[in-house]
Formats: sequence, structure tokens, C-alpha cells
Amino acid sequence: MAALHCFQTDRFPTPIGDMMLVARDGVLLLLEFIEAEERIAREMKRRFGDVTLEQVSDPFGLTGRLRDYFDGQVGIIDAMLADGGGTAFEAQVWAELRRIPCGTTISYGELARRLGNPNAMRAVGLANGRNPIAVVVPCHRVIGANGSMTGYGGGIHRKEWLLRHEGALLL
Repeated sequence: MAALHCFQTDRFPTPIGDMMLVARDGVLLLLEFIEAEERIAREMKRRFGDVTLEQVSDPFGLTGRLRDYFDGQVGIIDAMLADGGGTAFEAQVWAELRRIPCGTTISYGELARRLGNPNAMRAVGLANGRNPIAVVVPCHRVIGANGSMTGYGGGIHRKEWLLRHEGALLL
């Protein structure tokens, strides 16, 4: 029988919906809106096999830092340790997402250029959509080349809220 991995989890309210985080050893492994609970279970199973999620209040101080972000300290997420797993390409895309400064947006094409492959816009978009760590790995900062709000797993209304919250949208 395979050993079960134990991870700490917490659920908490935000102005744009309840979220759930999963962490181990101070590293954020997953952060999603609660309605994606089936995706959370699938992602944990895919990455770690059989897991045990232990409900903990503010594991490793991560919930507190996320609350601070939603309360206006938007830069606090920059120093959070995160590991979304993924393929080598996805990890490269997600690392580049973390380099987009708070309060700014870039296009999928610009993200592909930053990765050294300007023709990889579709692959970048797919990796963006597979990001299991919402907000902290800021896929919401990637928009269409014409400035349009393109897909966001949490919904366009949340993407727009996050960009306004960070000062990238003025309306």
C-alpha cells in the first residue's frame, strides 16, 4: 500500500469568492476558488497520488498573507514560495508570470517573447490556463494584444477585479 502524503489546507473568504489553498512545508502548492473543488482534487491526485488534506487555520502564515493581499497589500504575494508542478515548459511560463510587476499587464505574445519563443502564444495560453496557483502566480496579468480581457479560470469578472485591485485597470 502506497504511503499517503499529508498536506495542509485552508479555506478563506475573499472579496471575489471563497478560496482554498494547499501547502506543504511553507510552499503554496495550489490556490483556487472553491467552486473549482473538483479541479483541486484532480490536480492533487495527478501530482501527488493519494493525499490527505489536513484542515489548518492559516498554514505557514499563507492565509494571512493572502488576506493582506486582498486588504490592499498587493506586493505581499511576491515573496510567497509557490510550486505548481507542471511540465518544464509550464514551470517556465509560471516563473515568467511571477516576474510581471503588480499593477501591469502584458499580452500573450509579449509573454512568449520573454520566454524566447515569440511564436509560442498558444502554448503560453494553454500553460497559463493550467496554472494551479491563482493570484500568486498572476496569470490574471496576461491580457489580449488589443487590451481585451481574455479567458481566466476564475471568470473574467474576477480577472478585472484583480487588475483593478492591483492598479492595472482604472475603471
